[in-house]
Amino acid sequence: MAALPNVVCKLSGLVTEANWKTWTAADLERCLTVAWEAFGPERLLMGSDWPVCTLAAEYERAVGVTVDFLARFSTAERTAVLGGNAARIWRLGAHCNSSKELRTGTATT
Repeated sequence: MAALPNVVCKLSGLVTEANWKTWTAADLERCLTVAWEAFGPERLLMGSDWPVCTLAAEYERAVGVTVDFLARFSTAERTAVLGGNAARIWRLGAHCNSSKELRTGTATT
């Protein structure tokens, strides 16, 4: 699917696919890396999977796994994945400009 240029990937629901009681960020690293390598920063979207994610973790921890993974990339790449791509693809006015906005649930217009 990643070979198709019109297909995007939402990074969401990872914590509920892992063992709800024992998962760690390291358990999800491979999934995030494969998605990054397949779709690149221009076709990845951040998704929290809230409220379902709260079955396996607090919201901040669930979102934090992806935000922490993205910390190794450039500001432009993080901004794209954390909200810029969603705003562009879905033609939205509001998007998150930072990991703090994502973790706290605040966005700007």
